[in-house]
Amino acid sequence: METGWSVGKLLDISSGYWKGCVVQAAVRLDLFSCLGDTDSTADEVACNAGTDPRATSLLLDALAALKLIDKVGGRYCNSEFSKTFLVRESPSYQGHIIKHHHHIMDGWVQLDKAVTTGKKVARRSYGEQAERESFLLGMFNLASNLAPKIAEKFPLKDRKHLLDLGGGPGTYAIQFCLKNPGLKAVIFDRPTTEPFARKTVDRYQLGERIRFVGGDFTVDPLGDDSYDAVWMSHILHSNTLEQCEKFIIKAAQLLDPGGLLMVHDFFLNAEKDGPEFPALFALNMLVGTDGGRSYSSAEVTSLLHRCGFSQVKQHRIDVPNESSVITAIKK
Repeated sequence: METGWSVGKLLDISSGYWKGCVVQAAVRLDLFSCLGDTDSTADEVACNAGTDPRATSLLLDALAALKLIDKVGGRYCNSEFSKTFLVRESPSYQGHIIKHHHHIMDGWVQLDKAVTTGKKVARRSYGEQAERESFLLGMFNLASNLAPKIAEKFPLKDRKHLLDLGGGPGTYAIQFCLKNPGLKAVIFDRPTTEPFARKTVDRYQLGERIRFVGGDFTVDPLGDDSYDAVWMSHILHSNTLEQCEKFIIKAAQLLDPGGLLMVHDFFLNAEKDGPEFPALFALNMLVGTDGGRSYSSAEVTSLLHRCGFSQVKQHRIDVPNESSVITAIKK
């Protein structure tokens, strides 16, 4: 039976973390920003970055082999791709999510332990503030490209009040409001998230239409406001199915009859053996959470029906991580 596997492919996947570590090290050392728009020798980069010259030349050569930088006559410069996505001053900078990947790597290398015990693993700390910033701004990095597509695909022109539950820096609330001038929104998330949310909301000059409410939606009430739309992005996978049901019931209690619920996540097929990214992401939740995993669209559809929703439908989105949106209407 043809499987598409070979020893070469097997070993390439087994050593795949090498490439990830090269990119993560370069971002953590800010080498792409050190190069900027100039070309430099390895010694010059090392001087600017405060790193060892010989080791820096090895890392720069590896980045050149990956085609992230160019090397001509012993001098290095950023590729056009790296200038756009890996230089810190660029508005399309992806460094935060790459740092987040570095922060969670220690959990992944203990995957065998997590599978043995069935519990999340303890991993090294890079500092609460650094980890929070890389996670929140990393989510902003990822969502910035996707959120405009989502807002276009799910128009809310007839909706007036949106709850962005666990909305982090507010990327989706912002794009929904930009797309729908008559819409106002509330971002509900932990108080430590507020500075990041206010910064991104102010960047788009939406402070009068988007407000932040601090709280932990897993335990705290969501307030007394009513909404005709609720957006829940990447909330379910961090929790058990029983916890997910509680969150959806909470959201349903705030929704007006006929209100729209939009659940965005990495949904598995009915057999839970694909697509690839959601299946791998379930393991990311195993090593990092108490009971979280990826859920099948069938599980979530059943859950929504139990919680009093109708017209449940899954919408595919053309994105690399194979996320999708399940919409439902409150009866």
